[in-house]
Amino acid sequence: MNIAVVILNWNGVHLLEEYLPSVIKHSQNADIYVIDNASSDGSVDFVSEKYPSIQIIQNEENGGFAKGYNDGLKDIRADIYCLLNSDVMVTEGWLDPIKKAFSELPDVGIIQPKILDLKKPGHFEYAGAAGGFIDQLGYPFCRGRIFQALEKDMGQYDDIKQIFWATGACMFIKSGLFWALGGFDEDYFAHQEEVDLCWRAQNKGCKVYYVGSSHIYHLGGSTLSNMNPKKTFLNFRNSLYSITKNLPKRKALPIVFLRLLLDGIAAARFLAQLKPRHFLAVFKAHASFYGNFPKMYEKREKTNFLVKYYTTKSIVWAHFVNGVKNFNILAKD
Repeated sequence: MNIAVVILNWNGVHLLEEYLPSVIKHSQNADIYVIDNASSDGSVDFVSEKYPSIQIIQNEENGGFAKGYNDGLKDIRADIYCLLNSDVMVTEGWLDPIKKAFSELPDVGIIQPKILDLKKPGHFEYAGAAGGFIDQLGYPFCRGRIFQALEKDMGQYDDIKQIFWATGACMFIKSGLFWALGGFDEDYFAHQEEVDLCWRAQNKGCKVYYVGSSHIYHLGGSTLSNMNPKKTFLNFRNSLYSITKNLPKRKALPIVFLRLLLDGIAAARFLAQLKPRHFLAVFKAHASFYGNFPKMYEKREKTNFLVKYYTTKSIVWAHFVNGVKNFNILAKD
């Protein structure tokens, strides 16, 4: 089984300097690639001079996470792609449990490892934690992370479990599946495109798993932090995209309507918190969604839908009203 560890980079030479050594040290049996999204900070020269064994693929433009990977992966031949953020520190033996899982798990197409916080190593990290899920309204959350509440890692998720989505910070995917799905949806640009990809994979009968015996450390927020209004825009808009594309019409349209109402409440909350740029980002997200709705509707899955896609009816209600901060005490529907 041939694994290609593929790092997408855009003006992240400082991250490559810091974290690439761990990838090289602990990935001896994999091929390592850097896809560069038209950086202007000397990233390509740094990698080619410092690590000549790493293969570099240069994209002509910064098309974001989705297009960046779609363009770069066309030139990579491997059984499994490992899509790895440039701000990740991997650990000894991290690839072995993943290879074993791909060999043994039924219908597996996508896997993610345990994601821990590099700044706070004893805790799960926001982007992926111990595997992603969504609620009935399409809000994403994770085992080990519900909104901003991050659990301490006490071995409670040292298991192998089927999940709904795997984080783009470290996603292993069969190359044949990636291309059968047409890769990432480039209209997302960045954020939640991995949720959409995993959703489409499951609509086709493939399964997504979390393997807790493999773990990595993620810095997080290196491209867009949670304080950036652009991230707010992308998350709100792209979540609506995924609902529109991946649910049957009789479910998608009512849920989109409810989401628009709840997004309005979230916008009002941003305003009350004196975050006017985030307030505006929500409305810009809705405007972009309305403008692109016909295009997203045309991309809809036509016949195959995952019947039970959600874990709980409302993670918003569970967290903000009932105060749930731990996945294991979340009411499952």
